[in-house]
Amino acid sequence: MLHAHTLHITQLSEKALSQLSPSFTQLPRTQHADGQYRLRRYSVIRVEQGKVVSTGKTEFMQTEEINHFQGNVVREFEAIEECTLSSEGMSEMCQKFMETNNLPDGQEIEIHQMRITAIYDETQVAPEGVHQDGFDHIALIGIGRHNIVGGEIMLYEDQHQAPFFRKVLENGEIAILADDVLWHNAQPIRSIQRGEEGHMDVFVLTAKEASHALHS
Repeated sequence: MLHAHTLHITQLSEKALSQLSPSFTQLPRTQHADGQYRLRRYSVIRVEQGKVVSTGKTEFMQTEEINHFQGNVVREFEAIEECTLSSEGMSEMCQKFMETNNLPDGQEIEIHQMRITAIYDETQVAPEGVHQDGFDHIALIGIGRHNIVGGEIMLYEDQHQAPFFRKVLENGEIAILADDVLWHNAQPIRSIQRGEEGHMDVFVLTAKEASHALHS
């Protein structure tokens, strides 16, 4: 049982949460397989002396081995808005991720900003099911929930076992886990009040150790 070393729960400040949450209203739909209900922006950044700096990369791909749902597909996303990237809230979120994982200054971090909208009776938060993302470190950050039930994150020691941890991430709550050790999934969401939009807002941060990083 290595959970103390592979799972860490922490919290964003109220100030950071208030700075980051309004930007989710501007997330675009995409033409990807999940693009009508998982609205998303994506950026690859580095934190240099506390400042979040965009690398300009906006293409994302996972292999079929990692992602059976959309593997071997190059997905292009609109970048996270500059005002969001340059906010103190973004800096705080990235610093917590780096400090927990002892990542060095200048480490490349991929950031997915997503709103999952409850457009079906049960809308999949993680359509790929129980999975790993192919990184060393991952952070799941709950930013907001509106008119939904479900969406609990579930963590597994093995792909074929029952989850040892499940939790709704409350606003500002951060779950940082070792993606190369644990597996994760999430429960579907559904609207409570029919006819009114329901959604779940999350950031997902991923990073590889410098020794594992792919160098261009």
